[in-house]
Amino acid sequence: MTEGTTSAAAEGADTLTRLEQEGEIAADYLEGLLDIADLDGDIDMDVEADRAAVSIISDAGGRDLQKLVGRDGEVLEALQELTRLAVHRETGDRSRLMLDIAGYRAKKRAELSELGAKAAAEVKSSGEPVKLKPMTPFERKVVHDAVKSAGLRSESEGEEPQRFVVVLPV
Repeated sequence: MTEGTTSAAAEGADTLTRLEQEGEIAADYLEGLLDIADLDGDIDMDVEADRAAVSIISDAGGRDLQKLVGRDGEVLEALQELTRLAVHRETGDRSRLMLDIAGYRAKKRAELSELGAKAAAEVKSSGEPVKLKPMTPFERKVVHDAVKSAGLRSESEGEEPQRFVVVLPV
């Protein structure tokens, strides 16, 4: 191995270690939260796309965990931010950690990928831009990725919380 390859491998290992540490800190924080709320759930940690990913899952169907998702994922978004702050407090570094509860984000990701693909197909057939409804940053990212994989481009427009995706023709 060359010196550059060795340092790149070491940097990748350092990044993985840092993301695993973020996941462990987040898991501890969320376990405490589940205890306080008297909710049952198991914590699953992973590293996906250069981010720590933490999921709370339940064997009991997740009915109780729906309280932690809230309407349209609002409580989930707030818990994700609180978890990121807990990680930041421990590490001193800003976290891009993703939190999923009861499979809500995974289901939402599949729906949004389909929406992005449909919007791309519509733009390809009409040749006209398509504006989608306002979305959260997570939702917009999933749609942008789906549009890109369909061979088109997209942009976000507007100001939070009314920021939305516009799918553009080639």
